[in-house]
Amino acid sequence: MFSLIGLFVVAVAVLGGFAMAGGRMQVLMQPNELVVIGGACLGTLIISAVGNVRGQLLRTVLKAFGSGVPGRQEYLDLLKLLYELFTFMRRNGAVALDEHIADVRKSPIFRKYTSFLRNERAVEFLVDAFKQVVNGTASAEELEVMLEQELETHHEEHAIPIGLLKTAGDALPGLGIVAAVLGIVTTMGKLDATPEEIGHNVAAALVGTFLGILLSYGLVQPLATNAELQEAIGSRYLRCIKEGLVASLRGAAPIVAIEFARKAIFAADRPSSTETERACKAVKAATT
Repeated sequence: MFSLIGLFVVAVAVLGGFAMAGGRMQVLMQPNELVVIGGACLGTLIISAVGNVRGQLLRTVLKAFGSGVPGRQEYLDLLKLLYELFTFMRRNGAVALDEHIADVRKSPIFRKYTSFLRNERAVEFLVDAFKQVVNGTASAEELEVMLEQELETHHEEHAIPIGLLKTAGDALPGLGIVAAVLGIVTTMGKLDATPEEIGHNVAAALVGTFLGILLSYGLVQPLATNAELQEAIGSRYLRCIKEGLVASLRGAAPIVAIEFARKAIFAADRPSSTETERACKAVKAATT
């Protein structure tokens, strides 16, 4: 939503300033320039992307127009879920969690936290981690290394389409120059036209340079930055799970393990210690 608002502001500022300077809007309407620039940019992306990266690239662009990062309430729900899981595991043993992680959507514990269940990536991350705990196949130290490796791999995977999008943004000004040169070439073949027609053709050619720069710094690059920041902020959700689980496996009490998880959250979205403690006490009262 905010991405669309930002693009609207960019368009109003650029076109409004042009109109205030006495510019004629119809001069900017050059679909042939858009075909050259847009088509060439799309072609370079098709050339650059391989395998599943093409699908990831499309999802990255769509993600930049959304707002999928968890907020304060989502983090509080996650901390409450982790606290309930750690308490259950401490009381009944890790093996008792098997029936809950086998199908989280049918689990009476997980069903309370719909905001967590909507985050498919986090569900998969947590279930895979708890399977190691239930099966007893990894120590706390081994699980920490394993989860850290998964987080690193996940970051590298999502950095690939973002990098391609940034590369396309860097190429757009150059593709705008290509469109402008083609326009000048066309104009040179019409030197016998009237001065007004020649001036119009030159102006149309320069629109190519204008569009290339605007699309780069006013659209593609901001979208790539948006997706990059969403990824950085969203990965905190997974790190929160990792820190809490590793602390619990090392023997920390559930409320202490939750504090480890809470410290992994960025300050802007982090629930206060008092708020978290109160929420955990409410969970404890409801489960006893």
